[in-house]
Amino acid sequence: MPTPVTLPDPWARSAVSVVVPTYNEAENLPVLVERLFALGLPELRVVVVDDNSPDGTGRVADKLAAEHNTPGTERVAVLHRMAKDGLGRAYVAGMTRALDDGADFVVQMDADLSHSPGYVPQLLGTMLSTGAGVVIGSRYVPGGSLSDEWRAHRRLLSGWANAYVKAILALPIRDVTAGFKIWRREALEVLDLPGIESSGYSFQVEMHYRAFARGQKIVEIPIHFEDRREGSSKMDLAVQVESALRPFRLRAGERRARRGPH
Repeated sequence: MPTPVTLPDPWARSAVSVVVPTYNEAENLPVLVERLFALGLPELRVVVVDDNSPDGTGRVADKLAAEHNTPGTERVAVLHRMAKDGLGRAYVAGMTRALDDGADFVVQMDADLSHSPGYVPQLLGTMLSTGAGVVIGSRYVPGGSLSDEWRAHRRLLSGWANAYVKAILALPIRDVTAGFKIWRREALEVLDLPGIESSGYSFQVEMHYRAFARGQKIVEIPIHFEDRREGSSKMDLAVQVESALRPFRLRAGERRARRGPH
């Protein structure tokens, strides 16, 4: 479990936006929002990006916004997209909104409670103390772990995916497919969010690759990764194919950039 962290002022008053893409997370979202606000960070905001969830997650998000927002203070922002357009596109939309609203730091996390909100102060504290551009909540550094409910084939697939990506892109990151992290505003601004090409889970790899290629300091801290609380995984065949091909496309793009225009 996360080690409790008390952030001193002015760190505790940093403008932190937590971007949460959702698709059929009506049961999990209220629990996640409650746990995030229970951290006691006064400037923490939640940006929910819902892809027209059939289970009514968008309506749940609007209700949470009505409960937590007051005149002049928006603690929950909700972006409604009309179709399921991929995790990457959802994150780009949410991060862009967070930056436009003045966030100094942007957290990425899943809505399914596999990422414990209790790690957010550690992520922020590590970022502020190390000067990193991104701090990753890692399953594969010493001290990191996976839920006991993860079966052997899921562990093998996750480990293989990390080895596969690192072999192609030579990234100095132990958990290259991690989806729980915090970004410094300045780091996101140099990553060129509108230019992100990945729409599925390969978004995580592309963001790490761009951060590394642009000289951002990358730090990993150990987390325990829980199994999702409710619902099912959103990784279909098309997402898997994109995830397999994206590292090669990123490497090819780097080679073109090095050669320059003909």
